[in-house]
Amino acid sequence: MVRILLLLPSATYRAEGFLEAARAIGAEVIVASERRQALAGLMSGRALQLDLRRPEAAADAIVAHARTLPLDAVVAVDDQGVLAATLAAAALGLPHNPVEAVAATRDKASLRALADAAEIPQPAWALVGPADDLAAAAGRVGLPCVVKPLSLSGSRGVIRADDADGAVRAAQRVRSILADAGEDSDGPLLVESYIPGAEVAVEGLLRGGRLEVLAIFDKPDPLEGPYFEETIYVTPSRLPEQSQSAVTRLVADAVAAIGLREGPIHAEARVDGDQVRLLEVAARSIGGLCARALRFGLGVTLEELILRHAAGLPLPDLAREARASGVMMLPIPRAGALTEVRGQEAARQVPGIAGLQITVAPGRPVRPLPEGDRYLGFLFARADQPAEVEQALRQAHSLLDIVIEPAQIGARASEVECR
Repeated sequence: MVRILLLLPSATYRAEGFLEAARAIGAEVIVASERRQALAGLMSGRALQLDLRRPEAAADAIVAHARTLPLDAVVAVDDQGVLAATLAAAALGLPHNPVEAVAATRDKASLRALADAAEIPQPAWALVGPADDLAAAAGRVGLPCVVKPLSLSGSRGVIRADDADGAVRAAQRVRSILADAGEDSDGPLLVESYIPGAEVAVEGLLRGGRLEVLAIFDKPDPLEGPYFEETIYVTPSRLPEQSQSAVTRLVADAVAAIGLREGPIHAEARVDGDQVRLLEVAARSIGGLCARALRFGLGVTLEELILRHAAGLPLPDLAREARASGVMMLPIPRAGALTEVRGQEAARQVPGIAGLQITVAPGRPVRPLPEGDRYLGFLFARADQPAEVEQALRQAHSLLDIVIEPAQIGARASEVECR
């Protein structure tokens, strides 16, 4: 029996999917998380408490634990754990990505620098410190521009500005968001040229440096700003085959430039006519509950593919199921406290809808982007054609009545979404 250590941050939604996948392959699991309460809720057996904010220390704890219980794989399910997992796997002699490559995916400026060095098409960009002339930097990269933090994820703190003054105001707001998130609000920010076009997400698996694309998701809602709240993902893509091939080549070139070689990747790109440009690459799989939109071979989940690859077990057919599928991350319309979500049963009855999960408990504070760090929940759909999936998701969403009451300003919550 293989033994796998899973790094499961307390805020992740992916615990259930990965634990079910471990049971499916007959693996023994050790769960590691930063909070004792999360460990108690996830496991009745072996568990390990770690500080994921200190990846080197977390990796040392994993290595020490492995002296008693040897491991066949160390798998991080979200961004917070990828560096600790990589450091631990390297020390234990397990298959892993280069540490510096994974570190680059956690820092947007490092990622941009590596892509530039490899001449990967991407936005023009500048790194701007608190004492630098941000308006001038915005003019250099080109307007409109996008101001974003180097850390954070899920479009949190990502703001479009159409002029130099707007870029300065956006930077001030981004720094406030960083402070609220407990991150360094006095560090450099990234200023990028705004890239028009259709946005897609690529889910892939690297084996020995070779990228196998598992799915390309269209994002049919325009992401034009001023904030970039994602909603619908649908696969297979309806882009022309030529465009899909160009996206695949771009992502393959990007992961090679970064130096990633093993395991799941999640990438974002924009397609504008003949131009395809990279937005980001992460050394982990799709976030939130979005993986539930994917099935491979005879119903194998994405989580099972990831665990099988990490543990060196045989992989099933990597072809995605024949039917179209998709997910909608339910947006939060305004700040406050969630009271209830009405119309859920009616939404579930829409033809093509495969599931609905509300992930915010009544009474919990919620905020929309760019300050917010969560979605209300997830809708899932399957149908014969991508257009039918999109239609089902939109119809089901229209039946939901989201009741939000005023809440105390400053309340915080934590969540992970599809990026």
